[in-house]
Amino acid sequence: KHPYICWCTPQRSQMRSMTHVLSLTDYRSRKTRNKRSMRSSSNSVGLCLIPLHSAAQTFMPICHLGSVLHKKMKTLKYLLQLLSNYCNLSLSPTSLSPSYIDLTECPYMWPYCSQPIYYGGMPTIVNVTILNGMGVTGRIVDKPIWQPYLPQNGDHIDVAISYSPVLWPWAGYLAVSISVAKKAASWEGIAQGHVMVTVASPAENDSTVGGELTSTVKLPIKVKIVPTPPRSKRVLWDQYHNLRYPPGYFPRDNLRMKNDPLDWNGDHIHTNFRDMYQHLRSMGYFVEVLGAPITCFDASQYGTLLMVDSEEEYFPEEITKLKRDIDNGLSLIIFSDWYNTSVMRKVKFYDENTRQWWMPDTGGANIPALNDLISVWGMAFSDGLYEGDFTLADHDSKALKLKMILKHFLFSRSVSLEVLKQETAVVEGVPILGLYQTPSNGGGRIALYGDSNCIDDSHRQKDCFWLLDALLQYTSYSMTLPSLSHSHSRVAPPTGTEHPLPQRLEGNHLYRYSKVLEAHLGDPKPRPLPACPHLSWAKPQPVNETAPSNLWKHQKLLSVDLDKVALPNVRAYRPQVRPLSPGESGAWDVPGGIMPGRYNQEVGQTIPVFAFLGAMVVLSFFVVQLTKAKTKPKRRKPRIKRPTYLQQQQTTGKNPTV
Repeated sequence: KHPYICWCTPQRSQMRSMTHVLSLTDYRSRKTRNKRSMRSSSNSVGLCLIPLHSAAQTFMPICHLGSVLHKKMKTLKYLLQLLSNYCNLSLSPTSLSPSYIDLTECPYMWPYCSQPIYYGGMPTIVNVTILNGMGVTGRIVDKPIWQPYLPQNGDHIDVAISYSPVLWPWAGYLAVSISVAKKAASWEGIAQGHVMVTVASPAENDSTVGGELTSTVKLPIKVKIVPTPPRSKRVLWDQYHNLRYPPGYFPRDNLRMKNDPLDWNGDHIHTNFRDMYQHLRSMGYFVEVLGAPITCFDASQYGTLLMVDSEEEYFPEEITKLKRDIDNGLSLIIFSDWYNTSVMRKVKFYDENTRQWWMPDTGGANIPALNDLISVWGMAFSDGLYEGDFTLADHDSKALKLKMILKHFLFSRSVSLEVLKQETAVVEGVPILGLYQTPSNGGGRIALYGDSNCIDDSHRQKDCFWLLDALLQYTSYSMTLPSLSHSHSRVAPPTGTEHPLPQRLEGNHLYRYSKVLEAHLGDPKPRPLPACPHLSWAKPQPVNETAPSNLWKHQKLLSVDLDKVALPNVRAYRPQVRPLSPGESGAWDVPGGIMPGRYNQEVGQTIPVFAFLGAMVVLSFFVVQLTKAKTKPKRRKPRIKRPTYLQQQQTTGKNPTV
């Protein structure tokens, strides 16, 4: 009844993981996309439905995100049992997925459980799906109610709720934003509460006219709060300026990977930068995600702004604010990537679906936009593409697609140059890393590096987390490692006149997918600066009672013992042949609902007639073919007269001489 499914992997472990709800269309596209991975997977994988009734939900083993489909027979048994339970259930017809929010439970709530929340941090947003089993249409009565549990310190958190007023078809959304109240800025502990949602749907046809069916469901919330960490330990990841495929053509960051031409991972700390994120958490840093323009965060709360592989343009207001923030103590780390208009023209391809040539809208990173951002300090990246290995502080790293940093103190290495004609050459003194301290009193620091593949999980060959640690030590504490400060590779910055700045590709269509640019008479220009997100916090209605302990256990995905599942008797619904009684001829009983009625008895009497006529036609065909074969005269083979010379040789028995 509900077209919602998730990719699940039954495992023996008793842990749980987050499930991912997909529509049926998304499932079909993913199934086609993952055919190759299905064949190579050795895991026991199944397909499961999100439970539609909370009363029928029990514990189920781990259900990981992004698994593949396998073992269709077990999947069919599970689906049939789920649908049977759903149709036979008469309790709470409204359910939520996930049925609770516990930011302390790992791995089920990863990545939320990987970092506690604190006052002043970015709000944590959790999307919940509302499944309405009462009808295809429904609505949310009034507004969802936030009720904190006072004995469990529920008043230490603030909750903002946005939702779909109308549920159609059968489902809607509930977005819950969680933040820490000001009075808990230095408090540490667990806070709990729940959000109450009431759903109403039209009654059935046989009910009273205008009647409604209502159902109330609760969404428990449990979070861990810690005191606000110091500014030096807080890192802000810029996600707003990362563009993802689809819909535009944004090429891969590693040009060596020709089998994966598109940058489709999203460049997020929870996807292809997950290892980097977990490394920073293990080092004691608190990482937050900025999903709005640079003008929408308080820079005094953060020590470092981290920009990695940015493809988006920048608003003029963002450039001005970033300059002011760095002068006031904010530090900046940029991991850029390759950009070269000649290479961009070379990696174009013809798409058979759209029957068009796809030209990249930018390179691995948008170097012209980054140059506009850091030009106020006299810095820039060039469009040179280099490849090679270097060693700093007894660490080896592979640098791909390095761009020259044009100003301020930097480090250089000898790397090999691979030009477009597939020729290689060795180039000495290529700048790969730049560090800069702003001259203002109490100003921040800037670190620039020309490649992001060493911290990207997609095509990483050697990681450079050690380099990221060193850069964070420099930006957060103004501490430069001795291997960097006393390095023999430290050189004077090149002048800007030696290396002209790269320009944007003429005729690109970045404005079609950009949040910053818009078309204007063939020359894109910046859009008006959007307003910063504003949350309306729900008015709490405290509850002076203890949270029931079973709220966290009974609303799980449905567990089905596949060995005990009783499949319906499919043969009972197929047409069955009834034994003939005296006086009947050719009567077939067909159950009602599938093929109602009986065949006429005359049908059975006409079958021998058609069989006799068919046999006569076949016999006539063979008789005609046999008659033609007998009347046709036989052709004699022509007799070949042997040459006289050969006859004489045979009679004499002598071999001819040459």
